[in-house]
Amino acid sequence: MGSIPFDNSYARLPDLFYTRQAPTPVRVPGPIAVNRPLAEYLGIDPDWLASPEGTDVIAGNTVPELAEPLAAVYAGHQFGSYNPQLGDGRAVLLGEVVTVDGQRFDIQLKGSGPTPYSRGGDGRSPMGPVIREYLLSEAFHALGIPSTRALAAVSTGEDVSREYPLPGAVMARVASSHIRIGTFQFFAARGEQEALQTLSEYALQRHYPDQADAPNQPLALLNSVISAQAELVAQWMCLGFIHGVMNTDNMLIGGETVDFGPCAFMDEFSAGKVFSSIDQHGRYAYANQPAIAHWNLATLAQALLPLLHESQEEAVPLAQAAVDSFPGQYQLAHHQGMANKFGLAEITEPDNKLIEDFFALLEAEKCDFTLAFRRLYELARDEGSDIDPWFEFTPAFELWLAQWRRRLTNDPLTPETRAERMRLANPVFIPRNHRVEEAIRAAEDEQDFRAFHALGACLEDPYTWREDCAHYAVPPMPQEIVQRTFCGT
Repeated sequence: MGSIPFDNSYARLPDLFYTRQAPTPVRVPGPIAVNRPLAEYLGIDPDWLASPEGTDVIAGNTVPELAEPLAAVYAGHQFGSYNPQLGDGRAVLLGEVVTVDGQRFDIQLKGSGPTPYSRGGDGRSPMGPVIREYLLSEAFHALGIPSTRALAAVSTGEDVSREYPLPGAVMARVASSHIRIGTFQFFAARGEQEALQTLSEYALQRHYPDQADAPNQPLALLNSVISAQAELVAQWMCLGFIHGVMNTDNMLIGGETVDFGPCAFMDEFSAGKVFSSIDQHGRYAYANQPAIAHWNLATLAQALLPLLHESQEEAVPLAQAAVDSFPGQYQLAHHQGMANKFGLAEITEPDNKLIEDFFALLEAEKCDFTLAFRRLYELARDEGSDIDPWFEFTPAFELWLAQWRRRLTNDPLTPETRAERMRLANPVFIPRNHRVEEAIRAAEDEQDFRAFHALGACLEDPYTWREDCAHYAVPPMPQEIVQRTFCGT
């Protein structure tokens, strides 16, 4: 019999951090997918995980030995409005595993039934959001962006009631932890300073142990989270990704992307692009994401104020200085990302206008974000085009392309180094919305997972052209365009 080598540090924290909660069994669980390389890395036998016994564990029908299932509590700003208590309303943390290289990871079941934090909900997930999160989170991993990951997914044999009945599913999600900005907000708002101190010490040791000897550990934690989020959001922006629900309960302290509900990669570039059906006023539009991350980090700083210094007069300037560092850190990370995308060693002041003009042309000409940058890579390489049948720059780009080529001649990168940097910054395969929806429709309507597995396989190497995956690089036809994405709750 297989097993999961749990070692559960979060469950050893005080009881007010969570409610012990077993998952709710389902009627007829069936396997959808097992992430075999991830299972092996976590010390779990993938053959066992794919067996009926493993399927029962992912479905919540069996609680494995050494697991200590719990639902964590947290608060959060949702679309700018503060909710003093949220929590895991449809998820249960089974426990944690430590890998051979000493990394600690949560294994959490999503869609595993109601908890005390479900707020009247059923705690379940339709199959569509499970398919979406599995594909998107694994695509992020392949793209090199910090993200939660998908260990396995199973069907439940039960319908979930939303606007109409939908087949249900459960996913096992892996994260370096599920500690959120909202976790700190929960204890700060309640005046639970001892719990806040415990959480701060735990988070620093778990995520940023190199800062454990810092003279002001809460400040070291705040600075570390700010740096991690600056890097993360810059990576989102460089790939045309729109998260859709950047609430403070959806920002992890460890700097990983989490919650792939109404998220999407844009096709045609638009700075104001919004996909999320619940973001009716565009708060979390593409271009707003850096400012929203900055705002969210300010709420973390506010929550940590009592720990930064015993005197608020001393604490506030410390917090303000930390938060004020975000724009500069973000700009540095974004500039480096853009330098790689445009084939430059670095972004100099005159390059800013070159980049701004390119994005203005992308928007005016309604260009596909991903293919436009991939075409730049092909032009820099000057060895023909793989994407020529689906994309070429319009005549409106002629002057800009001439300016860009002149800029490259004055750049110190060798042609070989430039081409490789551009290739690894400009993917050709992303989880396009219409292809994700195609996989969801087949799974929900027909219990057919072939489109899901085929798309997932092509997304495993997003930077290398594959002829057999060519159709996944193609933008949607007008009738295939996805205008809105939805939250699974």
